Amino acid sequence: MHRKNFLASLAAIPAFASAGVAATTLDAKAARVNGAAPPTKKLKTSLNAFSFNDPLLAGKMTISDMLDFCAEAGFEGVDITGYYFTGYPNVPADDYLYGIKRKAFRLGIGISGTGVRNDFTIADPARRAEEVKLVKSWIEVAAKLGAPVLRIFAGNQKNEGISKESVTEWMVKDIRQCVDYGKQHGVVIGLQNHNDFIQTAHQVTDIIRQINSEWLGLILDTGSYRVLNPYEEISTSLNYTVNWQIKEKIFVNGAETDTDIEKIVGMIKTSPYHGYLPIETLGQGDPKTKIMAMLAKLQNAIG
Repeated sequence: MHRKNFLASLAAIPAFASAGVAATTLDAKAARVNGAAPPTKKLKTSLNAFSFNDPLLAGKMTISDMLDFCAEAGFEGVDITGYYFTGYPNVPADDYLYGIKRKAFRLGIGISGTGVRNDFTIADPARRAEEVKLVKSWIEVAAKLGAPVLRIFAGNQKNEGISKESVTEWMVKDIRQCVDYGKQHGVVIGLQNHNDFIQTAHQVTDIIRQINSEWLGLILDTGSYRVLNPYEEISTSLNYTVNWQIKEKIFVNGAETDTDIEKIVGMIKTSPYHGYLPIETLGQGDPKTKIMAMLAKLQNAIG
């Protein structure tokens, strides 16, 4: 093909409106043209560092130790929450960050994400400005680590006398600042449903739709939809999801029960999502034993 014709063929390809959806659509069209089946969805295992919360906070385990465990266990990725970096909430030195990044790379483990503990429900604008500053600082950390997504929260202040609509209004403005900054650094902002200000799929998607950016999505916490049917809420949220926290337990009609991982992964396979599926274990018991049991279930479901 002549260079002129090649460039013309490239120009005919539509720009991606959404990386996951558009790529899937384009691949499917190509497959139909070539008479082949659509490409297989690539889902990968990851571990959320909160699964080792107690030993990490107690200094009995380091991030380096956790990376070794992930490699030995067969994880493909790790989500290293910001709390476990030395000096949090202060930004770590570059040498420290790059040492973690290098070790993960040499072990063949992708850094699937990181996150901070912020609160955008605080009524005081000056304090919220500090929360925005925190998120922006850790966007820079995520970029240095090569983490594609930074997890943030809505918050959990009661704010008596202030309507939920008013809180949502200022929250949207604060998150939009973070999203714009994330875009500048190539980092997607993931808003996590956490059974706090956000309790339902409608509430989180309302915020995401208002901001309306490819650089914002949902970190879908399977254990934190506790008001309505959790599997229906997960299904409603699928198209907005940019990363996951798949937990051992889920709440059905207010009762804690084992998560049906096969069912959740089955839903994910029908969605536009490709990528990491971080698991997170909580509660009593040996974390390594709990993690390995859940990893086996996830690997089986992925197939």
